Amino acid sequence: MSLYEAVHGRRDVRAGFLPDLPVADDVLVRVLEAAHAAPSVGFSQPWDFVVVRDRGTRARVAELVARQREAFAASLPRARAEAFAALKVEAVLDTPVNVVVTSDPTRGGRHTLGRHGRPEMAAHSTAAAVQNLWLAARAEGLGVGWVSFFDDDGLRALAELLGLPGHVEVVAYLCVGHVREFAAEPELARAGWARRRPLRWAVHSERYGDRALPGEVAMSLLDETVAEITPASAEAAAEARDRLDRMTKPRGSLGRVEDLAVRLAAIAGQCPPPVPEPAAVAVFAGDHGVHAQGVSPWPQEVTAQMVGNFLAGGAVVNSFARQLGAEVCVVDVGVAAPLDPVPGLLPRRVRAGTADLSVGPALSRAEAQQAVEVGIEVARDLVAAGNRLLVTGDMGIANTTAAAALICAVTGASAAEATGRGTGIDDATLALKTDVVQAAVDRLTREDGLDLLAAFGGLEHAGLAGFVLGAAALRVPVLLDGVNAGAAALVASVLAPDAIDYCVAGHRSAEPGHALAMAHLGLDPLLDLGMRLGEGTGALLALPVVQGAARALAEVATFDAAGVADKDA
Repeated sequence: MSLYEAVHGRRDVRAGFLPDLPVADDVLVRVLEAAHAAPSVGFSQPWDFVVVRDRGTRARVAELVARQREAFAASLPRARAEAFAALKVEAVLDTPVNVVVTSDPTRGGRHTLGRHGRPEMAAHSTAAAVQNLWLAARAEGLGVGWVSFFDDDGLRALAELLGLPGHVEVVAYLCVGHVREFAAEPELARAGWARRRPLRWAVHSERYGDRALPGEVAMSLLDETVAEITPASAEAAAEARDRLDRMTKPRGSLGRVEDLAVRLAAIAGQCPPPVPEPAAVAVFAGDHGVHAQGVSPWPQEVTAQMVGNFLAGGAVVNSFARQLGAEVCVVDVGVAAPLDPVPGLLPRRVRAGTADLSVGPALSRAEAQQAVEVGIEVARDLVAAGNRLLVTGDMGIANTTAAAALICAVTGASAAEATGRGTGIDDATLALKTDVVQAAVDRLTREDGLDLLAAFGGLEHAGLAGFVLGAAALRVPVLLDGVNAGAAALVASVLAPDAIDYCVAGHRSAEPGHALAMAHLGLDPLLDLGMRLGEGTGALLALPVVQGAARALAEVATFDAAGVADKDA
């Protein structure tokens, strides 16, 4: 039990150290002995420990870390940068001793057991030594903080400062010292930077994706998520309406912003709700086999090309997101062309584009479910990373064809009513596209959510539907973009009707099917700017309205608190 207490009580400590209380030599030796007892590949023991007490050396390290911190802050979206500025990220000078844990990938010679072809196993083994050191320090009542702000240039400067040979790499720079107390939860969780993922998210039974704790029956991620979705809180909504009526303004004077504030309180289950920031846009990208029917004049390669543009920061969604301090990530759930791994790309491809919905099902039912679960996972991960609002984005040449079919199938509208010009097609192409949509809808024989996605696709619609479900299960608002998000939200409503309680319609798309979808869902878009770009652009422009509604509910004084006379008092 003492071991379990040490494991669960271990913290990455950055604040609250007692810099003038030295760490006794015998204590430090015991901690290092524990680190040295770690298992290693081929029993090679690739680690070494550099104990740094000299104040001058630590001051130079602190200067190096400060420069690295500034560079990292400059790379963050504004909302994240503001949160980061409030964090203490290192304690190089606040602790009496620093320990640098290094790894030598050559130790043990050419034939080290278990390292053949995998030189990185030395660093992996050294990570086990770091863990042992950390746990032993916690058992000794010592706090440990891991300094991670070193890019390649920073690591080279650190190696030179410490006199490390060229073949030795730094695995961890640790700050060790006595602390006033250990926090009940990790500092980054307490600061709202990130949340701990529940264990059940991380345990798979037999095969990756089949989640179940030992002793439990494996349950699909989709079924588990749907089971966790409950209606938004009527009690919090009533409390918000009451507070709005008592705020220092004429009743109802904020118009629909008041309805939005009530919705946000109901979603959060509390009044006032937290301001929904930081926000993250997830652009789900996929290709469509129906493109072969000539429903779009744009070549299919544009999907992959635009993904590259998103990742390079050159698209409209990137421009709007920078202005608003939001993060943009791209989810490859079904792009036909191969994509190189780059920061910001989430490789979650189910298949390389859908089949042609005009001649048969676009997906198998299993593929549709897998894509929905990709969306759930993305929502979970973004929320666990500290985001408090999720924004839908999409990219896929010919995806408005699939969206129109989904909208017709759920709302009962005709293809003529739901099909629009998408990327700007001419009259002849619109007529062809409408016929394709109507023929596909006429072939539909079953209508549960997965059947709809299997019939029409697209993979991005399935991912977005899961994104909505994942947000709803975590009681986080999801801001919907245009027609593709509307189609996905319709599917989400079929899978879990209460999920729509957690949706906010950002804008009204110029695509005719979007109005049908919003009417069916009972959502009234916040903005109407005649936009039809997708990507998450229209939803992002509504982001300040959403955040302003929550902020007003939290910050505006009531008549009684401000000492202002209420005409109805």
